[in-house]
Amino acid sequence: MKKLLSEIKNCTVCSAKLPSGPRPIVSASPKSKIVIIGQAPGSVVHNTGIPWDDKSGENLRKWMGISTDDFYNKDKVAILPMGFCYPGKGKSGDLPPTKECAPLWHKQILDDIEDVSLTLLIGAYAQAYYLGNKKERTLTETVKNYHTYLPNYMVLPHPSPRNNIWQAKNKWFTTDVLPELKLQVKAILE
Repeated sequence: MKKLLSEIKNCTVCSAKLPSGPRPIVSASPKSKIVIIGQAPGSVVHNTGIPWDDKSGENLRKWMGISTDDFYNKDKVAILPMGFCYPGKGKSGDLPPTKECAPLWHKQILDDIEDVSLTLLIGAYAQAYYLGNKKERTLTETVKNYHTYLPNYMVLPHPSPRNNIWQAKNKWFTTDVLPELKLQVKAILE
């Protein structure tokens, strides 16, 4: 896997599309137990090179009930965005992840991980790619029916603070989904 990750870190396949240039952000080990598949790094993560090193990452770690040390332990958690590089800013937030990364790299990485216990599909892009026609009509409906995708997948909205309004409208997420997520994570990492 070291050779593969090195190859990914040097990838320039979609550099012409990236206003800030390529800086692939990925983290994995053959021993990873939980795989997090999100959208793409934001500008803060692009600058630091540390995945989920922002407010969204703080929220995700709280949702999971996981320490920062465990979250960044590659033997426990693999982090594979749909697009490995920051895609740039759009009118209402970051642009969508580039479409090249997932088909080019995900299967190779996942094939090198020995025993994944749970994959978190965060946001509509990851859910569409991995669930295909098994996802519900909307992200809200998909997340509300999270139990349908267990034990392999846990479906979540993006943990961005911008989604606080969504969470306020969907109280069941806090009362039903997050306790199940914490339970799953704890059982896997103990």
